[in-house]
Amino acid sequence: MKKILFVCSGNTCRSPLAEAIGKRLLENTLPEGVAVSSAGTAAVEGAVASAMSVEVGRSHDLDLMGHRARLLNANLVRESDLIVALGAGHRDTIGVIQPEALQYTYLLSDLSDDHTGDIDDPIGGDRSVYEKTFSVIEDCIKDMARRLGDFTGWRNWEDSQ
Repeated sequence: MKKILFVCSGNTCRSPLAEAIGKRLLENTLPEGVAVSSAGTAAVEGAVASAMSVEVGRSHDLDLMGHRARLLNANLVRESDLIVALGAGHRDTIGVIQPEALQYTYLLSDLSDDHTGDIDDPIGGDRSVYEKTFSVIEDCIKDMARRLGDFTGWRNWEDSQ
């Protein structure tokens, strides 16, 4: 089973949404299966998803009520086969934690056909800001799902061939 880790800052807005969308869209894309999770570079362990993330998720039939934030650490990085950062700063932090992980770390927008750069952080925004963030993340993950079967950017990809 391949392990995909989505990473943002607090693990309460973007990456929980990415995790929930990813579970819906990615888990059946590979024959060996995919496990999707998330963490934050500045997360407070155990924090709940933001109220607006929960609300927007619910409106798209995703349940974020059980989400609890996890602080990104070396073990999470080492256990992952693909790390998807929501922003360049998150990717940089992953490189500080474990430089070799940059070989299998990508910006979410790098895996998209239509989006570039960082995924905007909706924290503090209104419902429309969160909906826009949700839409961008979902678009990117749909693109990611289409190419996952032929993707060669996994950790130790050569060893698994």
